Amino acid sequence: MKIHKLPHNFFIALEAIVQNKSRALLTSLGIVFGVASVIAMLAIGQGAQQEILEQMKLLGTNNIIVKPVTEQEEGKLEEDEKDTSEKQRFTPGLNLQDALSIARTIPHLRSVSPEVLVESLAISGGRKRTVKLAGVDRAYFAASNFTLADGRLFSDYQIENALPVCVIGHGIKARFFPKRDPLGQQIKCGKLWLTIIGVLEERKISEKQITHLGIRDYNLDIYTPVTTLLLRYQNRSLVTKDDIMRASRRWRDQDDEPVNYHQLDRLIVQVSDSKHILPVADILSRMLERRHNRVVDFEIVVPELLLQQEQRTRAIFNIVLGAIASISLLVGGIGIMNIMLASVLERIKEIGIRMAVGATQTDIVLQFVMEAMIISLSGGIAGIILGVLMSYFIESITDIKTIISPLAVGVSFLVSISVGLVFGINPARRAAAQDPIVSLRYE
Repeated sequence: MKIHKLPHNFFIALEAIVQNKSRALLTSLGIVFGVASVIAMLAIGQGAQQEILEQMKLLGTNNIIVKPVTEQEEGKLEEDEKDTSEKQRFTPGLNLQDALSIARTIPHLRSVSPEVLVESLAISGGRKRTVKLAGVDRAYFAASNFTLADGRLFSDYQIENALPVCVIGHGIKARFFPKRDPLGQQIKCGKLWLTIIGVLEERKISEKQITHLGIRDYNLDIYTPVTTLLLRYQNRSLVTKDDIMRASRRWRDQDDEPVNYHQLDRLIVQVSDSKHILPVADILSRMLERRHNRVVDFEIVVPELLLQQEQRTRAIFNIVLGAIASISLLVGGIGIMNIMLASVLERIKEIGIRMAVGATQTDIVLQFVMEAMIISLSGGIAGIILGVLMSYFIESITDIKTIISPLAVGVSFLVSISVGLVFGINPARRAAAQDPIVSLRYE
């Protein structure tokens, strides 16, 4: 085959398509919708993957969350409730000693970070806002994937001596110190004046993530050493047996709003490797149950396992979408083959004339393959445009995140060419196999 014949065969194929525009358009519709489905499916899959990674970054990798439980579960028998209440008076709740004991006892841990949350009114420079004041330690920031934008974190000396210092979120800086450096400034939380020593980088958190993951907007938090918060807020520092007994008694007496007798609002246990998550979670559950006198007044959550389960669900969804897209492409390819076979029968005389004036079988094959590829490629380009528009439309009317990647466009482009090539070969070979003498006599 001579290369210089390729343009000639291409223009002959293009001319044949132009002469039958309606048929070519209808033939390409299967490819259009098939490729659009591929683009949309890959965009949804890429968006889901990105969303999972963002969620893991927000929740922290290899983390186990221990939350206190302050309300009795509904549906228990009255006798069981009474028995639980009697036991409750002897449980210290989730406390700082739990964190220290976990860190000393359980292997394969990177850090154990306590957290105490208090809602407080923050005031500085004539501005005020209700904020979450969080008592944490240094390890909390690494476990939660926080990055320091300016200043420094708490020192061991500041934590041990419960000094009134704080690290603020980016939103607090924007609200209270829009045009000045917050480092060294003071901010009042309740009755407590705190000196700002650090500012965290802004974290992108959507309303969907706040609702779906049960998190808060960390940009609007103020972080102080956990020892500072427990020292200043005596109602959260229930460290004696009498305090525990009083809290438990209030908890039993109030039916509507049980008192939070727990010292901590959360424990973040970060393991050294993901393979240790399940064993550590099991040990953690048994250890806390033993420390709390067999009262399960805590809940253990493994965010990574929940996200992996969600990822598997979305993967199944993507496989279903991929199957639908593949069927659409298959139908489109079969449509091209059927139309091209019908075109061969309609143009037998044309084939005979071309072969009589010197066209070889290779030229005939090229002409019909190129026709099929042009139809398929045109449908592919239209499908890519439609798929991109579909992806943006899906994201605009639903909470599904979509990402159009160059890989998706490239894959769709190659798929459309391949469909034209594969499903165009058989009609092309049939056209080339025609006897020129018989073809010239064909009516």
